[in-house]
Amino acid sequence: MTHVVTADSLVKWYGPRLAVKDVSFTIEEGEVVGLLGPNGSGKSTILRILTGYLPPSSGSARIAGFDAMEESLAARASIGYLAEDAPIYSGMRVGEFLHFMAHIKGLSGPQANASVTMARKKLELESVDHMAIGKLSRGYRQRVAIAQALLGNPPLLILDEPTNALDAYQVIAVRELIRSLAGQRTVLLASHVLTEIEKIASRVMILVDGMLLTTDAKGNDTNQHRLRLRIAGAPDKITAQLRKVPGVSSVNLEQTSDAGPPAADGETPRAYIVPVQAENPRRIAEDLARVVIEGGFALSELAVLEPDLEQIFLALTQRATPVS
Repeated sequence: MTHVVTADSLVKWYGPRLAVKDVSFTIEEGEVVGLLGPNGSGKSTILRILTGYLPPSSGSARIAGFDAMEESLAARASIGYLAEDAPIYSGMRVGEFLHFMAHIKGLSGPQANASVTMARKKLELESVDHMAIGKLSRGYRQRVAIAQALLGNPPLLILDEPTNALDAYQVIAVRELIRSLAGQRTVLLASHVLTEIEKIASRVMILVDGMLLTTDAKGNDTNQHRLRLRIAGAPDKITAQLRKVPGVSSVNLEQTSDAGPPAADGETPRAYIVPVQAENPRRIAEDLARVVIEGGFALSELAVLEPDLEQIFLALTQRATPVS
């Protein structure tokens, strides 16, 4: 795979304050990567270094093979950038602004028109094309800012808090837009909103107090290999039946208030939630369903559990916080 982004030992001092502490990571072509961290953790500083707006105190960054400082113009030409508080010209009309930005990015004629039309359509801006940006709602202004990042079809999109100020409908639309870019473009998405990162990014990096705690929070989850079943039957027999499946490392039954369908003897068995730890949950899900049915148990749910990003985030940040 090609490294579209390479950050190597980035350090940034603001006077006496160390804002970014020896941060290194790579992003491959076509990845949608989230940079998660609370406000003030250094996310925007890292993005500004990557986009060439801010020099690191030490370390280096490369974009599509170009040094972000030494080859700044070539690196910037590969980036569509949405800043956290995107500067847009309130006196310009939407279409006028997008054409202006297209020309700044080196587009002209039919190429500029096609790029503006594509961005305007993706962000649903046709109805406000002739309106002054300053008269738009904050959510529409954010959509205009995202649209300008798409101009020129850049291979890398760097989005700093892209759903900021959007309503619920707009958040869903932007989320689907970013998802649709997976595999087509590389996306680095920074946010302090855990649920947004979790729903969009295929890989999540966690940054706290300028320190990168992990470059793959989901992949580092030690509890990620789990399934959940809802089964009615005798608990000892359920456990014994599930353990027949190779690859199942642990089975724990959690009693529910639900009752299963009446058995042949007329008794109503208790239903249980059964978390299962397994080496390869997706591969053995079919085997688990088969042995449950063969054992005569009622199976009403079988799900592969996704990593719990909230728990991962809390565990990593607690380990990184010094104990006083």
